[in-house]
Amino acid sequence: MANQPALQRSGAPSPQPPDGQAAAAPAWRVIEDGDEATDPVPKALTAEEAQALRERHPSISPWRVVGVQAAVGLGAALILALLTGQKVWVWSFLYGAAAVVVPGALMARGITSPLARRSAGAGIASFFVWEAVKVGVSVVMLMLAPKLVQPLSWPALLAGLVLCLKCYWVALLWRGSKKN
Repeated sequence: MANQPALQRSGAPSPQPPDGQAAAAPAWRVIEDGDEATDPVPKALTAEEAQALRERHPSISPWRVVGVQAAVGLGAALILALLTGQKVWVWSFLYGAAAVVVPGALMARGITSPLARRSAGAGIASFFVWEAVKVGVSVVMLMLAPKLVQPLSWPALLAGLVLCLKCYWVALLWRGSKKN
């Protein structure tokens, strides 16, 4: 098969069909052994280039995201307590925040464990397993909310849940402020 020509999509537009007919298939050209492909092959980065790329785009720790979620949830609950004085709303809000923070902390612990860092495959598998655990724990916590928080304010619980889910952007704003 090494001597067989390969097909490559041509960059030239295919001819327009006459009126009333369907559009033609994309144009293809045959690449012989001596031809070069028109698409550039990405080159591997040197160690210095890879380090410079990591410095320009630092990664964000999952623990930082969980910490920001917890801080935002506690801060908002404190503001809610100061403004309203309604304990029902505050406890419900805190439980909603906890339904995000606790599963997020479990996932962060799982994906940052030494076992998950053994190989790329283990890291990917770990991510999917811990994401499923995170979703499952969140669902269970929400199902147990009426039994654990008496009396329960669903709007306050959902406000805490949504606020903590949507504060990833705060952690992303601090992406470059510290090296992880």
